This record gives sequence, C-alpha cells and structure tokens, in this order.
Amino acid sequence: MLWGLGVGYVISGMYFGWNIGLDKGGTIGLGIATLFILIMYITFSFSYSELACAIPKAGGAFDYAKRAFGNDTGFFVGMAQWIEFVFAPPAIALGIAAYFHLLMPGIDKIYFAIIAYFIFTGINILGVKISATFELIITLVAVAELSLFAGLTLPHFDAENLKINPFPHGVEGIFAAIPFAIWFFLGMEGLANVAEETINPQKNITKAFTYCMATLGVLAGMTFLSATGVGGWEKVVYGPDGKVSDSPLPMALGQITGNGGFYYHMLVSVGLFGFIASFNGLLLAAGRATYEFGKSGHFPKVLGSIHPKFHTPHYALVFNMLIGLAALFTKRTDDIITLSVFGAITLYMFSCLSLLRLRKTEPNMERPFKVPFYPVFPVIALVISTVAMGAMIYFNLILAGIYFGLLLVAYVAYKLLHTPATN
Repeated sequence: MLWGLGVGYVISGMYFGWNIGLDKGGTIGLGIATLFILIMYITFSFSYSELACAIPKAGGAFDYAKRAFGNDTGFFVGMAQWIEFVFAPPAIALGIAAYFHLLMPGIDKIYFAIIAYFIFTGINILGVKISATFELIITLVAVAELSLFAGLTLPHFDAENLKINPFPHGVEGIFAAIPFAIWFFLGMEGLANVAEETINPQKNITKAFTYCMATLGVLAGMTFLSATGVGGWEKVVYGPDGKVSDSPLPMALGQITGNGGFYYHMLVSVGLFGFIASFNGLLLAAGRATYEFGKSGHFPKVLGSIHPKFHTPHYALVFNMLIGLAALFTKRTDDIITLSVFGAITLYMFSCLSLLRLRKTEPNMERPFKVPFYPVFPVIALVISTVAMGAMIYFNLILAGIYFGLLLVAYVAYKLLHTPATN
C-alpha cells in the first residue's frame, strides 16, 4: 500500500509535463538532466528514509528542519513543502483537462480542470477518501497502462529519431530542463508524511522508498524513450496549434494508430487513472499541510479546524482549492510546475542539511535505518539539489521572485500574527 501511495503521488508526471523539458533541452538536454535528477532522488530517498524512520511525524520535512535548526527554519521548510503540494495539483488538473479535451474537443479545457477540483475537494470534505487499497488499485492500473503504451510504441522505436534536433539550446538546455526532469519524480517524498500511520515505519518506509524509486526510474526511462523514439521529440511537444501540449503520450501513440481506434482511446481513458491517483493524493497531502500549519498557529487558526460533522479540514481544503483555481486560469502548466518544483527543491536541500546536522547534534538519536555510504549520499543529493536551485533561479527569475516573495510574506505574517499551537 505504501508503494501504491508513493508511486501514485508521482505517476501523473509520466503522462504529461516532462515533455515541456524537451522544448527546453531536446532529447540530450532532458536526458542528461533526468539522469542527474535520478541520482539525486536515489541518494535523497535513502537520506530521507533515515529522517522518516528516526522522526516518524506527519509534518515530514517541516518536523526534521525544526528539530535540526529551530522554529524559523522549520517554518520556511514547511512553507516550501506547502507550496510544492498546493501548486502541483493545478498542474495535474490541467493535464486531466488536456486528456478529457481529446475525448470531447468541443469543450474548453479549463472547464474539465475546474470540475476536477470541485469533485475531489468535495469528496475530501465529505470524508469519502480514496482508501490506500483503492489508491493501490488505480496506481497498478496506471502502471499497467504505461507498460501497454511502451509495448505499443517500442516496436516502432527508431534510435535515429532521438537524433532529430537533439540538443537545440546546447548546455544551457540541460539546466533549463531541470524542473521538468524533477516532475518525473516529484511528490514521492510524501511517503514520509504517512509515517505516523504506517505499521513498523522503521522497516516499511525504507522498503517503500526503495521500491518506489526503482519503479519510477524504470517508468521514466521507458516512457521517455518510447514516446520520443517514434517520431522525434518535437512530435510529442507541439500540438496542431504550435503550442506546447499537455498530452504527449496520445500524441506519440497517434503517430502509430491515428487519433482514434481502440488503443488510442484506451490510453486516453485509462490514463486518467494516473491523474486521479496523483491529483487526489496530492490534494490530501496539501490539505494535511495546510491543516497542520493552521493547527500549529503558522497559518490562521481557522485553517486548523475540522468540520463538525465530517471531521475533515474543510477550510484548509477550500483554501487550497481557491489557490489552485487561481493558478488554473493562468493556463501556464510550465510555470505552475516550476513553482511547485521550487518548493520541492528547497525541501530536498534542507532535509539533507537536517540529516547532516542531526548526525552531529544528536549522535545518540535512535536511528532504526541509517543512510548507506554516509555522508556521501546526503552530500550528493545536497550538491545536485543546490545546483538545480541555482539553475532554476537563473532561468526563471520572475517565478523565483514570486516563490521567494511568498516565503517572505508568509514569514512576516507568521511573526506578526503567530498564535499558540492548539493541542
């Protein structure tokens, strides 16, 4: 079930979003970026496992940073985690809209995204949550669908197609593609936030991180090669209108089957299971993050309250939905993804720093699992994530300003309006 949750958080990133990185770096640029990001995630997941097992708290990176560096740093890392979880869902909603639009092209895509938000926010308010068992089932379906996609496209794979305009922007393209390489794996760290509900977390969280990374690494490589190897990367990036598309897999399959037929419609229809798994999972994670911040007094206390009948964080869920809807109307999937990735990278950097510091300040802390090859693994993850942050700032100055502005405004408001935590 933990494997289902971890892969479920992430799997929509295989269906869309990553292809925007091809526009930035081509097959070589995105390929190199993805390789380094995969190394970062492997070393990070082992490092994060140590923290999750030693401090099995629902706050995840927020709790780790607070214990290592104090309340102020904990607040910034918690805000970064919140930004990641709140801005990933609207990007996924735009992916859902793009796939539905293929089935019903006469309807504006934005309506599908809005409907998805209202349906799943309403479900979570009512308390009819998708159980871990159902999450596992739809994740398995989504993985099977990706495998079927590869099975249909790989017989038509031609390595020469990978050489079509493979490096359009040179070395710069590698760094510009980083956010979309991260999108392949973003959200996997949400596993740590269910550590308190996990049976034998010291053993099972570590196993889940390992199995998730193995699965996601294989799926990312398989999807990348099978999609771009059919007709070159440009044919899974630019739609008929010349704009970057949010539906790369149907575009790849359409080159083989045409925009119709059983397999094409099955890919579009069943592919929505992947979106549902990630969308619902991240809405839950975002609702929990907002609720925890409200409950602890870091956000307005009303966001830390629960519905008297349904016992769900209804205000937190509605608050997150309003932010998500505002992001939807920009219709800028790339910018929304990048903003979410800024939060994720901050979380990765400070989690590695927290691990290194806690090893020094609390050497006798019980650590049921210890990261292998310490300190090499956390240092590798820290170095790659720091380089990724620098590259993202350089190529996205305006979005970086928005991201750090959000952190600053939230911190000032926290200092001015902070209320004591509730029990």
